[in-house]
Amino acid sequence: MLAVSGLGENYGLIPLIALGSAILWRPSRRWAVTLPILMAGTGALQLIAKWAVDRPRPNLAAWGFPSGHVLSLVVYFGLMTYLLATSTAARSRRRLGYAGCVVIVLAVGFSRLYLEAHWVSDLAGGLTLGLAYLVATIWLVEGITRRRGSGSPSEAQVHLADDQPGVVEVDPVVVTV
Repeated sequence: MLAVSGLGENYGLIPLIALGSAILWRPSRRWAVTLPILMAGTGALQLIAKWAVDRPRPNLAAWGFPSGHVLSLVVYFGLMTYLLATSTAARSRRRLGYAGCVVIVLAVGFSRLYLEAHWVSDLAGGLTLGLAYLVATIWLVEGITRRRGSGSPSEAQVHLADDQPGVVEVDPVVVTV
């Protein structure tokens, strides 16, 4: 469980961010550059929220709410899910990607409960705050891109190497709590 929980630590997040930026560099430099900035903002947001609430964890350690692991991974994998949803990848590949993102976030959340590092409400707070921050950031980045005139619908999509040009199947992404 410590290894799973480690994905939300600095030693897990930094390689994920580097890998995500490297993968996104060619198809979408805008998101490749935005990803590290977005994740730095996530770190700042979690520190501010933890300072403001100042609620202890189940093990009586300080700063339990919201779960920083869940918040960070919801933002990271939420962005990956958004980019998959707007890509021209085959529907089966997109669904596999969605499932992988959800499973990782749920596994880390469960590990935080199992390790008695958070209450369920801490996880719910991390999920809610992460989704709100992610939606606001996507709205902001896409809005700036459209305002500058460089964002046509085809440029807003991430294209993978084996995509068929001109074929776009976008699945709706529904998140329930």
